[in-house]
Amino acid sequence: MAITKPKINPQFADIVIDKPSKVKLAKHPADYKTKEVKKSGKKKAHDFASEVLEQSREALISAHEKLWACKKYGVLIVLQGMDTAGKDGTIRHILSGINPQGCRVQGFKVPTAEEHAHNFLWRYQKVVPSRGEVVVFNRSHYEDVLAVKVHPEYMEQLPVELSVAKNKKFWQERYEDINAFERHLARSGIVVLKFFLHISKDEQKNRLLERLTIEDKYWKVSPADLKERQFWDDYTGAYEDLLSETGHEHAPWIVVPANDKKIARAIVAHVIADAINGLDIDFPKLSSEEIAELKQSKLKLEKEKS
Repeated sequence: MAITKPKINPQFADIVIDKPSKVKLAKHPADYKTKEVKKSGKKKAHDFASEVLEQSREALISAHEKLWACKKYGVLIVLQGMDTAGKDGTIRHILSGINPQGCRVQGFKVPTAEEHAHNFLWRYQKVVPSRGEVVVFNRSHYEDVLAVKVHPEYMEQLPVELSVAKNKKFWQERYEDINAFERHLARSGIVVLKFFLHISKDEQKNRLLERLTIEDKYWKVSPADLKERQFWDDYTGAYEDLLSETGHEHAPWIVVPANDKKIARAIVAHVIADAINGLDIDFPKLSSEEIAELKQSKLKLEKEKS
């Protein structure tokens, strides 16, 4: 069966995971320090990143108009990252100007009793994009192999024999469920792009301190954020496991060096715009009869008396 695979610019090959392989985040720098960036300096790098972001945003707006008009494909963008990684800011900067009629940001809070009574993918399946839509999952089904893995007490109610305690293959089977879910989406014409905004522990510390120092940013931090920081190594291990198991050509992971927000946003915008522009999409073509009817309607409007 045919399957939708996003086209990604080869220049990002070193940060793309598109097949199962052992991933170690220590080998993926959180800083984007190419020879060009080092040579040009931070200001020039930021100026260039701003240009790329603006060009990519314009390209995305144009591509989305065609996507929405022809309703041939849908696009699911998954954003994951440690607390303070910049998910909200990335969404704001990239989706600015896009037609809200065909775009949706979907966040996921603590599961309700109803959601816990269903399989873990149920609440995500309900809100995947329809054809023509771009939907961003701000956190996603991957929380069920992240937060739940670090904190097993968050697990939905399962029969004892199916629980983590009794099933040694529990997490492997959950990765298989996620892979099957994303494969099903790709076979249904949904482009799946997954971004891990990769920041260092020191960078998270700096961002948390900034929020705790500037009064207008107090609302951005909670005691839970500070508590979760102590589980940094556990979350890193959980991310390495899921990145190793769930990267595929039809649903690749892009490990974005995100210590620098401006560069991270430019990379994400560039990848998304390229992927949508790489699809076989265009404005619908009208038949000669439909065009003739529209011309007649135009003549009637022109003859109307004011």
